[in-house]
Amino acid sequence: MDRHYIEGATPEEVAKAHHEDMKIQSRHHCKALTYWHDEEKGMAFCLVEAPSAAAVRGMHKEAHGLIPNQIIEVDGSAVAQFLGRVIDPEKEDGKPMTESPFRAIMFIDMVSSTDITQALGDTKALVLVHTYRNVVRKALVDHCGREVDRAGDGFLTSFRSAYTASVCAVEIQRQLSKYNESRKDGILLQARIGIGAGEPVQDGDALFGSTVNLVARICSFGKSGQIISAKVVKDLCIGKDVSFTSLGPQRLKGFDEPIDLELIEW
Repeated sequence: MDRHYIEGATPEEVAKAHHEDMKIQSRHHCKALTYWHDEEKGMAFCLVEAPSAAAVRGMHKEAHGLIPNQIIEVDGSAVAQFLGRVIDPEKEDGKPMTESPFRAIMFIDMVSSTDITQALGDTKALVLVHTYRNVVRKALVDHCGREVDRAGDGFLTSFRSAYTASVCAVEIQRQLSKYNESRKDGILLQARIGIGAGEPVQDGDALFGSTVNLVARICSFGKSGQIISAKVVKDLCIGKDVSFTSLGPQRLKGFDEPIDLELIEW
């Protein structure tokens, strides 16, 4: 995947450049699979099957002269999980794509699963875990979220907007709270949630690498029943019906500088 800074380029011009890549791609042993264009930020991202970064540069140079500012090696399945596709979508001939590669990333982590197992035993605890997973997955479907990965009781998810990620997080917490009200044994089904946002090619050589690491730390910072976000999420939700309370700069493991965090009220 590569990134181009193309401030001022129109969607039609970016679509034409992608078409020019496809016309001569075989000469460079490449295959231009698809692209994403963020006209507002003046950036385009191309997904290419290629033997090397040099081959990608050569293809772009011959096709239209737009040399990538950055190229990283990515896994196709990871691209599909985060961004939703690895080939051009079906569309009208000649119609440019204007979908941004920007994504909100959300971690959802079940709290005190070990304590629940000790209190209820394996069989009853597993029922509770399935309830938690069903709540999370239903909210993801309802808010167009993608389940990127699941490790144990944690979910890594991706959204096209910070607002939908925030609304989904609120829905998860409300549904878990509603479920807890129905229980009579005092065992609470709780989660903590962290949200961040970014572009696929940032620092490092991994798709959303730095953003995912940050969101994992934000999630770990939170307490049971909380939704904590990076400040960028609040900035992206200005004018929307999501309430934030500033937590100020916080030290997070693995990050040299304090990170401004926000508590999402629900």
